[in-house]
Amino acid sequence: MSAIIWRAVLITLLWTPWLAAQAGNPPTSTTTCNLDDGRQVYVRYNAVTAKEKITNGKAWTPGGTPMTLFTEAQLSLGSSMIPIGAYSVYPIPAHDHWTLAVNKNVTPGAAYDEKQDIARSPMETLQVAQPNDVLEVAFAHVGTRCTLRIYVGKTASFADFTAK
Repeated sequence: MSAIIWRAVLITLLWTPWLAAQAGNPPTSTTTCNLDDGRQVYVRYNAVTAKEKITNGKAWTPGGTPMTLFTEAQLSLGSSMIPIGAYSVYPIPAHDHWTLAVNKNVTPGAAYDEKQDIARSPMETLQVAQPNDVLEVAFAHVGTRCTLRIYVGKTASFADFTAK
């Protein structure tokens, strides 16, 4: 697919949450990892408060909507390969560690189906002294690696995506 088409798809993915926010949904945020060769990896999510209920062992959808990953590069997460495209991302909390699931179903309103996961990886999870009142998602970029960082309450969880 040409770069123009990918950019059009990306613009659509980035504008959709803004339009949904106009309908009274939680505000959305986007974090970006810019790879050295100009390709980008994006995650869009609802910026919910830390007061939202998070259930251990259940896929978390902040604000009732999964996070969305859009990648212009083939990525690896753990031992799995993620092709270029758009995916749903589900953090799965547990008491002492979290898991990150990347799912091929991006249908709005669809329930999480583990059978549609294309990648799943444990996340490094730490407790932090200063709690975050609002969900914060960010990338740290080093070389071909984009480390997804999720901060909510006193929990900080990290997962490494590596561009191919």
